[in-house]
Amino acid sequence: MKILMIAVTAILLTGCQAAYYPPAYTVAQASPSKFDRSWSAVNGAFADQGVKITYQDYNTGVIQGTANGVNVSASLSRQANGSVRVQFNKTGNSQQAPMMMQGITNSYNRRMGR
Repeated sequence: MKILMIAVTAILLTGCQAAYYPPAYTVAQASPSKFDRSWSAVNGAFADQGVKITYQDYNTGVIQGTANGVNVSASLSRQANGSVRVQFNKTGNSQQAPMMMQGITNSYNRRMGR
């Protein structure tokens, strides 16, 4: 009887191994808002084009900077449909401004994945 108990115990211990799979957890990462993405893209576009930022106010959506005698500003505004409107403006050396504004626009679009 003792041998039978040992055999049954051995079978139970080795014959039935349940695989343990820990529960799958999905960590939802909060993606940045459209405004935050646009804000970062404008800052990056200015840096790409050598514009030194002199003023920025996140709450009003204004970023201002200067490079090569050109003052550049960006105005970001939240739209009712959830999109963000970004407008670039310039003042100063008109000979440098067209190329710089096109460069800023291109950098911004690239950073936004366009």
